[in-house]
Amino acid sequence: MKSLRVGIIGLGVGERHLATYQRIPECEVVAICDIDADRLADVGDRFQVSERYADYRKITEHPDISLVSICSYDDVHSEQAISAFQNDKHVMVEKPLALYRPDAEKLLRAQQDSGRKISSNLILRASPRFIELKEQIARGEFGEISVIEGDYVHNVLWKIVEGWRGRMDFYSVIYGGGIHLIDLMRWLIGQEVESVCGMGGDVLTRGTAYPRDDAVLSLMKFDGGALGKTLTTFGPQRTKFHALNVYGAKKTFANDMPTAKLFDGTEPENEHAVTTPYPGMEKGDLLPEFVDAILSDREPAVSARDVFRVMDICFAACESVRVQRTLPVSYLL
Repeated sequence: MKSLRVGIIGLGVGERHLATYQRIPECEVVAICDIDADRLADVGDRFQVSERYADYRKITEHPDISLVSICSYDDVHSEQAISAFQNDKHVMVEKPLALYRPDAEKLLRAQQDSGRKISSNLILRASPRFIELKEQIARGEFGEISVIEGDYVHNVLWKIVEGWRGRMDFYSVIYGGGIHLIDLMRWLIGQEVESVCGMGGDVLTRGTAYPRDDAVLSLMKFDGGALGKTLTTFGPQRTKFHALNVYGAKKTFANDMPTAKLFDGTEPENEHAVTTPYPGMEKGDLLPEFVDAILSDREPAVSARDVFRVMDICFAACESVRVQRTLPVSYLL
């Protein structure tokens, strides 16, 4: 018997989880779940998984499963994760872990009471270019960071206008995109967000069935003194891109495609190309480390603290847009 027996809920991005788990020697995927019967049959046949369910409880309450990947619709993540923790499972949950702060509070209590581990697929941490950048910042090569900007730029307007996200009681594009850059920025510079001020725009979704903003711009103040800015837009006319600018006292980094730029002065000769691969990662790249954390009984690299703290920043950013003022970030963990 393998060390970890795995169940997967939701077979969109969950198919990528499945493929990755099947490549990890210590894991065995024993059951999968999806509300789409055709998708369930297709994925089950291609990956040779015999146990197939439409009810997520068949996964979260399964007596032989110890790790659950939750890749379902966003508005059921917290409910399914709570059920998994109540049944002594470890949980890898796609972002966002909850749509509302009270649900996040309930989820945190369930996770803490269970003693099991939680992580989330904040995949930009696996990009070789950003890993290298973090190492450079940690070594002091950038000096003190004064400003950092991270933008999620992706033309996926259909996801909110036509897809299931637009049919939920509440949704924010921050949950689907901006969360990645918010996590990336706090991870890169090792600082937490103290306060946030946001503004939303609905230019591209006016006249559609989607009643909320398609773009959100937020300003942030970090506890180490750095200022931050993050834009999430679901309707740009360009290729998908994670814009990132890091301004330090000694160096500046500017992401671009295919190469980024590194500046160590103001003259033309102070501009250097960064060819380290970007994005350079796949959806399942964080799963092996999470599995190792479970087997080694240590906190995963994307820790419970990370998972809940980035969500708290997103909650504050969304609320700031609604009330139209700067708000402090209150952390659950």
